[in-house]
Amino acid sequence: MFVFERTIEGVQEAFLDQAVNAANLGAAAAGGLSLWSLFLQAAIVVKLVMMGLVVSSVIVWAIIFDKIVTIRRVNRQASDFEERFWAGGSLEDLYESDGAKPIHPMAAVFGAAMGEWRRSSRITGIDLVHGGVQDRVNRAMSITITREMDRLNRWLIFVATIGPVAPFIGLFGTVWGIMHAFGSIAAMHNTNLSVVAPGISEALFATAIGLVTAIPAVIAYNVIGNSLGVFEDRLDAFGTEFAAILSRQSEERG
Repeated sequence: MFVFERTIEGVQEAFLDQAVNAANLGAAAAGGLSLWSLFLQAAIVVKLVMMGLVVSSVIVWAIIFDKIVTIRRVNRQASDFEERFWAGGSLEDLYESDGAKPIHPMAAVFGAAMGEWRRSSRITGIDLVHGGVQDRVNRAMSITITREMDRLNRWLIFVATIGPVAPFIGLFGTVWGIMHAFGSIAAMHNTNLSVVAPGISEALFATAIGLVTAIPAVIAYNVIGNSLGVFEDRLDAFGTEFAAILSRQSEERG
């Protein structure tokens, strides 16, 4: 009977110890697995990966906001310019006010074409219809559109690069963190969750940062790229219409 009672007391003490250890582990996890704690406790390589991803994310968001503002601005300026262009006013006056010193892409396309046509029309004895004027006008607009789109696409390649690369950078941090965690386990000769959890959490945190960096970059690149493609088509359409107008004027003068 005495042995049976001691056995019951031993089992009860074991359960109490497990409950206390579980409570202590839960408190340690709650206090030691915050995002900031995960960063501070991470290995130096993992910290560098995290900081690199955070900096990349900040740059990506800065580019995204800049492109959104720029696309809205150039579309609004293009709409205002087209209203004046199709209002039936003098092309010469419009060139002097907008085309000579353009401040937005559509005015630059108009200015390049109109400037080339004006220079050609001043050449004595030139045939505006068969003298290659139309080819030079089209070439001037094509070069201007390419230059303006290159300017609008500036820094977008960084977003396109970060999108697919960031998850792998985060995965590298995760692999390194897991290796570091296994090293800690081997050094302590202890597989308790309180030993394993922090290292694994730090490693997974690097992957999470990589995904948070990559997902907005991929979405933004697709959306912004599509918007810029639509705007380029708008410039091409305007250039085609304006070339037709200049061609008619050349035939009238010829």
